[in-house]
Formats: sequence, C-alpha cells, structure tokens
Amino acid sequence: MIDLGGQNHQPAESGTGTSDRPMAGWKMTLRLVAVLVVGVVLGGFGVSELRDSRDLRERNAVVALVALPQSANYGGSAAQGSVQLSGQLLLINAGPAPITVRGVQAEGPGVAVRSTGQPRLLPPGGTGQLLVELRFECAVAFQPEPLSLRFSVETDDRQVREATHPVALVGSAWERDAQRMCELHTARAGLVS
Repeated sequence: MIDLGGQNHQPAESGTGTSDRPMAGWKMTLRLVAVLVVGVVLGGFGVSELRDSRDLRERNAVVALVALPQSANYGGSAAQGSVQLSGQLLLINAGPAPITVRGVQAEGPGVAVRSTGQPRLLPPGGTGQLLVELRFECAVAFQPEPLSLRFSVETDDRQVREATHPVALVGSAWERDAQRMCELHTARAGLVS
C-alpha cells in the first residue's frame, strides 16, 4: 500500500549519494588545481634558480683580459748577443667577474717572456701590474706580428683557465728598452775587443 498523504519527504538513500557526488567532484577538482598551481609555482622558482645559477657560473667563467707592455728598464744583463730585462705588464680585467692572474709566458722569434711576480687579483674593470722577465736576442729584429701572451688565470669559481692576448712589441716600451740595452751591449763588446 502506498500512503500519499504523509509529510515525510526525505529522498531515498540512493538519491543522497547522487547529490554529494558533484560536491565531492568539485572538491577533488579544486584540490587538483591547487596542487597543479603549487607545482607550477615551485617548478618556476626552481627553473629560475637553476637558470640564475647557470648564468652565474657562465659569468664567473668569462675571462676578458687586456695586457699592455710597460717599462722594461728595471735592471738587466747582457750575454752572448742577448739581453735580459725585468719589466712590467699592465693588466686590465675587462670581464664581468674578478680574476686572479697567476702567470704569463710567451715565446716568439728572438723574444721570450715569463712572469716573475706574485699573482694579481683584478676586480671587474680593475687594473694591476705583473712583473715579468724579458729576454731579447739582439740580432733578431722585432716582428710586426703581435706576440701572443698566454696567461694562467683563476676565475671566481676557483677554476684555472688559460687565456691569450696579443701584444704589439714594435713601438712598445719593451722594444725601446731592449734596443737601448742591445746598443749598450754592442758598444761595450766593441770596446773590449
């Protein structure tokens, strides 16, 4: 028998589960969206930090060094057609990070250069001088091609790298001082004979 006049209008139990499912679905969707947003934010932050770290490593690895010969008249000696002088090399750090120039050497026709001074720390845009020992063969003319100096450089990331920089010897203070010493040596040798 069916009672149509009753006041009890509660939905059947199967109906109750149906009305809660859309609400549970929305909650689940909101949770997934929240997790996705948090993941994107954290991922973006991580990628940004990784990119910044990589950019910093690349910046610290850059070596842009300029070198110019300065005076070479800090004492010297002459023997068997060659002169040996002590001189200075002006260094300019044109790179974006500090570097330490640990040493320099070069060899060319009739000329050899090697550092004798202490390493020089150069801030970005900074300058310094490196003491060098120069050997010139008096019978060999200075070459018009630049002499390629090879530097041992420690970058800000504690890596030691090699850098090269050409320097023109013709017209430089090194050429002038070497020629003066060669002329003195030749004059003395002529007096002794």
